[in-house]
Amino acid sequence: MKFKNVVISSFAYHLPDQIMTSEEIEDRLAPLYQRLKLPCGRIELMTGIKERRFWPPGTRPSDLSTQAARNLFEKKIVKQENIDLLIHASVCRDFLEPPTSSIVHHNLGLRPETIIFDLSNACLGVMSSIVVAANMIENNVIKHALIVSGENGSPLLLQTIEQLLKDDNLTRKSIKKYIANLTIGSAAVAYTVSHKDYVNGGHLLLGGASLADSSANALCHGDGNMSSLMMETDSEELMQSGVVLAEKTWEETKRELGWTNADVDCFVGHQVGVAHETLLKQTLKLENCPTFTTYQYLGNTGASALPITLNIFDEQKGIFRGSNVGLLGIGSGLNSVMLGVKW
Repeated sequence: MKFKNVVISSFAYHLPDQIMTSEEIEDRLAPLYQRLKLPCGRIELMTGIKERRFWPPGTRPSDLSTQAARNLFEKKIVKQENIDLLIHASVCRDFLEPPTSSIVHHNLGLRPETIIFDLSNACLGVMSSIVVAANMIENNVIKHALIVSGENGSPLLLQTIEQLLKDDNLTRKSIKKYIANLTIGSAAVAYTVSHKDYVNGGHLLLGGASLADSSANALCHGDGNMSSLMMETDSEELMQSGVVLAEKTWEETKRELGWTNADVDCFVGHQVGVAHETLLKQTLKLENCPTFTTYQYLGNTGASALPITLNIFDEQKGIFRGSNVGLLGIGSGLNSVMLGVKW
């Protein structure tokens, strides 16, 4: 896929104040650690995640997405009244029906003519939404899209701790499928994607590729409970299969854009942990390409992870104008969406 008229026009984020360190999680799990003779410090050692943030249980994803959007509109790059499309794109939703986008639409007071829907694609929700919005812009259906994601990982994290402590049948082997739950964090993001003729500036979306390996759909399963999102993950196999798919998607992305690795000035990937980051860079031969990570202090924030990392990267480091930026997304299912942006 290629785009000629689409820019990422603005972005913003919203973070919770509450922090839980990996050490605190292990302190809570001390009885289990003692019974299984697990060494303390294993979560941070295995994942590189020192801490993650969370909102209190019961916090609505729509409230988080709404606040991120308000932070975006405060920048006055795109006006609320000009939004033609609203997509709520996080794993977390208020409920199965109606769409969480309807709550955000009401909270923001967007126009009745604004198209609204939820898009669920695991950790790729925002990336997939950008592709959908970009195609609608290219086909002159809309001029401005607002994409939001409000991830609250605390129900998953706290219920996992509770379940691990009361399950007397757990072994060192069977506990592995719950480790990924302990890496989940919370964050909200808002992005606007616009037709370049209707906004001043912005970052030109060049295009990219999307591939799927649905044979791996059983490697990560959430139970569908909107208040807990209990999940079991074969983390090692998911990482290995994911990186294989990522390599294929990266090669297709470069072919679409006419890039080689030498053309990439920097990249941002999905924020899983240090093992995933290291293997991805090695497999894609991007070890020497500048990148930026947030998993060390945010954990894995689902669909918000890659977009909030791009936002903080630009905020803290300042991505140079004219840079070729790779957005390397991957999510359970498996799916991979990778995009090139001219900054």
